[in-house]
Amino acid sequence: MDYGTKIACPKCNWEPDGGDYWACSSCSHVWDTFSTGAVCPACNSRHKYTQCIAHKGGCSQSSLHIDWYREIDRWLQEELEKIGHIIVIEA
Repeated sequence: MDYGTKIACPKCNWEPDGGDYWACSSCSHVWDTFSTGAVCPACNSRHKYTQCIAHKGGCSQSSLHIDWYREIDRWLQEELEKIGHIIVIEA
């Protein structure tokens, strides 16, 4: 799955493939946590940590969810530059 930015485990560099591997600790719903930014689509619980998936080749360790997003600083800078180029026309 193409998430628009590189996503990989900060500890072992395993890259998720878009599968539904993560279970919500509040309601047990299983989904792809990266498709929703770690918010469970069933109960709207926000998850601060994401576990790497060992049975798919990962290390099974947990890391801050935000740390999975590679080059997020570069992406944010690009988005801010886009916003800076938006011209607001008042009616």
